[in-house]
Amino acid sequence: MKLSRKEKNSYWMPYTDNQWFKKNPKLLESAKGMHYQTQNGKKILDAVAGLWCVNAGHCREKIVKAVQKQVEKMDYGLSFQMGHKLSFEFAERLTKILPKNLDSVFFTNSGSEAVDTALKIALAYFNAKGLGAKKKLIGRSRGYHGSGFGGTSVGGIVANRAQFGNLLNGVIHLPHTHMPEKNSFSRGQPKYGKEKADALEDIINFHGSENIAVVIVEPVAGSTGVLVPPIGYLEKLRKICTKNNILLIFDEVITGFGRLGASFASERFKVIPDIITMAKGITNATVPMGAVAVDAKIYETLIKNKKEKIELFHGYTYSGHPLACAAGIATLDVYQEEKLFERAKKLEKYFGDRAHSLSKLNMVKDIRNIGLVAGIELDSRSKKNGTLGRDVFDECFKNGLMVRYTGNTIALSPPLIINKKQIDQVFDILGYAIKKCF
Repeated sequence: MKLSRKEKNSYWMPYTDNQWFKKNPKLLESAKGMHYQTQNGKKILDAVAGLWCVNAGHCREKIVKAVQKQVEKMDYGLSFQMGHKLSFEFAERLTKILPKNLDSVFFTNSGSEAVDTALKIALAYFNAKGLGAKKKLIGRSRGYHGSGFGGTSVGGIVANRAQFGNLLNGVIHLPHTHMPEKNSFSRGQPKYGKEKADALEDIINFHGSENIAVVIVEPVAGSTGVLVPPIGYLEKLRKICTKNNILLIFDEVITGFGRLGASFASERFKVIPDIITMAKGITNATVPMGAVAVDAKIYETLIKNKKEKIELFHGYTYSGHPLACAAGIATLDVYQEEKLFERAKKLEKYFGDRAHSLSKLNMVKDIRNIGLVAGIELDSRSKKNGTLGRDVFDECFKNGLMVRYTGNTIALSPPLIINKKQIDQVFDILGYAIKKCF
C-alpha cells in the first residue's frame, strides 16, 4: 500500500531528507527477532538494532506481554506528588547493573531529555553546595548528545547546530579524539591519543575550575561515525575532573545495555563517572524511555541542602511511565536470562574480524570497532560527490540489509542476539554494496 500525497506531506520526518525519502519511501510493516519486514513482505536483516536501541531483538514476547498486562491494569500513573511501585522497582533493578555509588535514578522519556536533565542536575548540585559560579559546560567536538537545547549546545556535530544560531551560553568544546594518521584500522581502543585529554587542563587554566560544572562525553562516540576512545584517555579525563571538582558525565545512551559487551561502557573501560545518561536499550525500544543515574553524593546533597520543599524543580509528565517501567523490567529479565551482554563480548572478535575483512577493499578508508559496534569509513568518490554513504545504505536495503550512514561512514550495531551466520550475511551484503556504489 503506497502513501498518498497528503500522507507524505502530513508527516515531517526527523533527521531526514524528506524530499529524497518521499520520492521512494522505504516503509516497514513488522519486525521480529533480527528482521524487519516491508509492506511487500521482504525481510530486512537489522544490522543497526533499529537506531542503536533494539538490543534484545524485535518484538520479544516477554517484553510485549509485560506491556500488554500493564496497559490493562493501569495505563498511566502520576509522577508528581504521586507514584506507582513499578517506577521504584525498575530504578532499583537498574542500580544493580550500574557502577557502584550511582544508586539514584531519575526517569525521562528519551536520551535527549536525559542529557538536558543531567546538565540541570549538575548545576543544581553546585548551587546546593554554594558553588553557584560553576556554570560552564564542557562538551566535545563531534559529540552527539541528543536534540534538546542543552544536548545540542554541548554536542559537537556541526550540522546539528548550524541552523539554530545561539544555543546555551558558557559552553566549551574539547577536541575530538579521531587521529586517522596514527590509528587507522584499530581494533578496540586505539593506541594513540590519550594526550587529547590535556586540552581539558588548558580549558581549566583559562576559565578557572571554580567556573566549570561538568564535562560530558560519549565513551564511544556513535552518531559521528564510531570513534573509540584511545587507551588512557577516559582515565585521564576522570583524573582531571576529580582534581578540579568537575562532574564527569558519560552519555551512555548508545553504549549502555550490552553494546560493548558489558552493562555500561564505564564497566568495560573501568572508569566511573559521576553521572550516566541512558535510553535506547533501557526498554529494548519497546516504549520510549530515558534515565539519569547519579552518584550518591549528588542525590544526598540536593536532598539534605534543600531550600525549598521540592529538591529539584524538574521533571516530565511521562517520567517513570508505567508502560515504560514494565517494558524496562522485562527487558532486564531478557538481558539477564539470555546472558546477552556476555554473548556480545564473546561475539566481539568474530564481528571485528568480519568488519576488518573489508579492509581489502581499496575504497575503504578506515575501520573502527569495539564490542558489537563498527564504523566502516569510505573514501570519497568523484561521481555524485557527497552521496556515497546514502547510496550504500540504499543498495544494502535493496539486498535485504539495514545499515546506518553518517556522511561516508557506515555504522553497524546489530541486536545482541545476532549469530555468526547473520554476521557473515551483514558483511557479505555490505561489501557487495560498497563495491557496486563506489
